[in-house]
Amino acid sequence: MRVKRLFSAVAAGATVVALIATAVHFGSLDTPAHVNHSAHFWMPTPEQADAIVAQQVAAPVRGSEFRANCFSSHRRNDDPIVFPGQAGVSHMHEFYGNRSANAQSTLQSLSLGTTNCDPVVDLSSYWTPTVYKNGQPIAPERVTVYYQGITNMAAAVPHPRGLRYVIGNAGATNADQNPSARWSCTGSSPSSRDFMNCAPGSKLETYLDFPTCWDGRLDSPNHRDHMAFALGQTCPAGYPHVVPRLELLITYPVNGGGLTLAGTRNGQLVTDQPGYTFHGDFFNAWDANELARRVRACINAGYICGTDGKPIQQ
Repeated sequence: MRVKRLFSAVAAGATVVALIATAVHFGSLDTPAHVNHSAHFWMPTPEQADAIVAQQVAAPVRGSEFRANCFSSHRRNDDPIVFPGQAGVSHMHEFYGNRSANAQSTLQSLSLGTTNCDPVVDLSSYWTPTVYKNGQPIAPERVTVYYQGITNMAAAVPHPRGLRYVIGNAGATNADQNPSARWSCTGSSPSSRDFMNCAPGSKLETYLDFPTCWDGRLDSPNHRDHMAFALGQTCPAGYPHVVPRLELLITYPVNGGGLTLAGTRNGQLVTDQPGYTFHGDFFNAWDANELARRVRACINAGYICGTDGKPIQQ
């Protein structure tokens, strides 16, 4: 069983206010996302930042959780959500799960692909910017994908097949502009929105949490507005559906300094971005019946389940 950390990003006694649906974006939403990475350049309002941080410390209710264990499948300058059909125009991403994922990916193509995840019924693709150490790309040692009941678990429904969305701020110029980024070291509880200089014998790790409130659409123009973060058990107006929280726990076989991220700066693809620009994407291609079963047996029922979707702990 994984022990949840209480992250230092939450100040003692901080007041968390309700989530609002308005976001501040880098660039206009009238500009297509394929022109300027606007879907990944997103700075939350103070209210949204509070909601994101509040969710980070929320443990699954009564252990309401199931998981998939995945690995890095490949590395490409593609982004099937932000730059669909445009191979090589994105900064470098590390893809997890579905081995076929590329710029041309659709729900149909992912459904025909294979996965390195356990369970094999999860044909979804997950991706994040590639991590570099001293200029060399580093593949994660492992990726654990948690699906957790933290918002009204009894009412949670499965993510629909074809749902896709992004989280994080690739355009952050300081740590305060991306509360989604959380770095830590194995065996240690402190965390930071920027890279940690992990001690010898430990490994770098990161957590990335996705929202739990859904408006019923499979996507939106900026790949974000159809999803929202909840405060506690309450979703904002316009988001009537609760889905399990998707959380990526990614462990890298490195420690020490010299760490950077792939990213985009001033319109150029780079490999020297700071850790607080971390972000992630999710394209759901689970077997629908099996995902629904796991939501019922694990999320709605309040059990921790293994990769087989069977309860191992209440």
